[in-house]
Amino acid sequence: MKNFGFPRNLRLLKPGDFRYVFENTRFKVFCPGFLLLAAPAQQTETRLGFVIGKKNVKLAVNRNRYKRIFRESFRMNQHELPAVDIIVLAVKGANQVTAEELSLHLSKAWLQLSRRVSKAPANPSPLD
Repeated sequence: MKNFGFPRNLRLLKPGDFRYVFENTRFKVFCPGFLLLAAPAQQTETRLGFVIGKKNVKLAVNRNRYKRIFRESFRMNQHELPAVDIIVLAVKGANQVTAEELSLHLSKAWLQLSRRVSKAPANPSPLD
């Protein structure tokens, strides 16, 4: 039976983990109001982290709502994703996205990310 939890080992927690993804981003997927940045995983599982600042989402209640939506969607789709470290980055316009729109777009975004990772060569050239 598959485990659909979201334990600590599936989260990006340390600044070094976030730095690694920002410096080694190989895959980007745009979702209205948000950008998903992904890098090959340092561990065996897919991990998720958030960078949702006050500049793009003013109210804390909205920032927390978006995180809950992303976590729930990730939980339900984590078994279909390859081993990558993912950062959810809020961009301009994130405030205007409704919860329903975000949930709808996320299912497509996870699939798109999965396809991009599976099509990518295993060892990228330094010029990529």
